[in-house]
Amino acid sequence: MKLYRREDYLQKIRGFYHDTGIIKVITGVRRCGKSCLMETISLELKEKGVRDENIIYLNLDKRGFRKIKTADQLDALIEERSVAEGTKYLFIDEIQNVKDFEEVINGYREEEEYSIFITGSNSYLLSGELSTKLTGRYLEFEVFTLSFSEYLGMKTFLKKTVSPDLTAEFDLYLTEGGFPKALSYEGADKQAYIRGVIKEIFEKDIRKRVKIRKVSVFETVQRYIINNFGATMSLTNILEDLKKNGCPIRRETLNRYIHILEEAKIIYPCERFDLKSRKSISGEQKYYLADLGFYFALNTDKRINYGPALENIVYTYARSKGYNISVGRIGKLECDFILGRSNTDYSYVQVAMTIMNSIETEDREYRPLESIKDNYPKYVITRNDLIQHRNGIVHVNIAPFMKDNQLF
Repeated sequence: MKLYRREDYLQKIRGFYHDTGIIKVITGVRRCGKSCLMETISLELKEKGVRDENIIYLNLDKRGFRKIKTADQLDALIEERSVAEGTKYLFIDEIQNVKDFEEVINGYREEEEYSIFITGSNSYLLSGELSTKLTGRYLEFEVFTLSFSEYLGMKTFLKKTVSPDLTAEFDLYLTEGGFPKALSYEGADKQAYIRGVIKEIFEKDIRKRVKIRKVSVFETVQRYIINNFGATMSLTNILEDLKKNGCPIRRETLNRYIHILEEAKIIYPCERFDLKSRKSISGEQKYYLADLGFYFALNTDKRINYGPALENIVYTYARSKGYNISVGRIGKLECDFILGRSNTDYSYVQVAMTIMNSIETEDREYRPLESIKDNYPKYVITRNDLIQHRNGIVHVNIAPFMKDNQLF
């Protein structure tokens, strides 16, 4: 089977292919492409001369392996396949299906004969024994749904029509989202597939691991957060809005449900940061979606609200490139994003559909950046404007910027 190669992620992992001392942990929202990425790694190893018998590949979601639920069963399965001499490459997909898998994985890592790759669809994978027992002995590689560049590449790979109008193609990407498998479907079938992903996440990544007494209330909270992505929220205003809409809920329960959505990687929190005090602002934050397809699949109105939609795309794109992200406050002004890759490497980003409506619109986007007095790069990102030049601030249009895989 031919696989679309997600080169951005492969480049991050290749240096560790043969490292028997580091467990490679591939995480990401369900159906984002983790399994195909791991299959691609296996294929690259074979292309480089690794023999089939040195590769042990276990997909614990597949028929034949679904009864593997205990550490002893997993250990026996690996042992019976460990017949080759030399380094063995152990791939285990959806390892969280096995109770107490950590001891098994740690045991094989300590033998230093196995280069180990594992995947999991949620943060529980790294929140328990694995993180405490293997500190410094594993690396997490978080996978996101397709970037715009990957979306175009995969459409070409699948021999799908790609519009010569890059902005029109980008608008399709906004509404269709980046779930790889969704590209195989047309029209309403895409949304049906994504709704199925949401149900699958609830059944496999949430319900099996946490107790939810009132599923309808949880689904109401989930829909509220998804429908208000990109808006500044606090627990207090969410509680008030839910109560007004006939869904009273305890503060502790709401906080728990939001945490569950984060753990399942449906949403990502983005904290606000005060640039004057250099401190995080407690109580208020924004939430962005792992994929915009979640929003459009759950809503009949397919019109694009470009403000939060473009912000969401920039957020997930920056996360996939390894940036830490927060929302910036400068006095009464707000900077959409502060991006950091180290303690000394920052950039500031404003996102808008357009700055061409009026000079007031342009000023609104540039003023927060102009009020920041350091010399780190500053960007204004728009949908499809004539490029402006103002006070050294870089103005780019989002589609060509992301198509070319540019960094901030």
